Amino acid sequence: MNGFRAGLGLALAATIAVATPAAAQFSDGYNFLKAVRDKDVLKAKGLIDKPGSTIINARDGDSGETALMIAIKRRDTPWMGFLLQNGADPNLRDREGNTPLGIAALNAFPDGVRVMLAAKAQVDGANNRGETPLIKAVQMRDATSVQYLLNAGADPDRTDNLAGMSARDYAARDIRSGPIAKALAEAPKKGAKKSVGPSL
Repeated sequence: MNGFRAGLGLALAATIAVATPAAAQFSDGYNFLKAVRDKDVLKAKGLIDKPGSTIINARDGDSGETALMIAIKRRDTPWMGFLLQNGADPNLRDREGNTPLGIAALNAFPDGVRVMLAAKAQVDGANNRGETPLIKAVQMRDATSVQYLLNAGADPDRTDNLAGMSARDYAARDIRSGPIAKALAEAPKKGAKKSVGPSL
């Protein structure tokens, strides 16, 4: 009988442990990223506002993605603005070396590219494969993002690590790129001086 009671006590203890709110078992970083994924602005803001909190730049333990990257992947400009206003770093990288700007380009998300450039994201921040946001925008055939990146000073001749090709090379090779190929063909070489008028 005592063995039965002990077994029952252990089973009851296990049930109570399982019934404990899941949120209490995870870190603030996990709970913050979950709040962002769930679009729970009140919970996210509560975690951000804790004294001394640096939770705004918490990373997913597996992918290394930040809250800002989560918002960009779902093409959520209001959440991007909320996170940036609360101090999200526009240049943190995930495990593959992708920056938020690179992820916006990869997702053919021109509004995301525009917001990230306004937030002073590094325009030529390459991932582990050497792919810049401009290379990704060209590969996605996203003419608007390509133009935003060129206007922000992206280097059309910086090459990746895989094929040793630049955004200009990829655009020239893609017969369907149309206006992108034209924009890249006309883009000045980085470091080339623009003619502003007659020189004396």
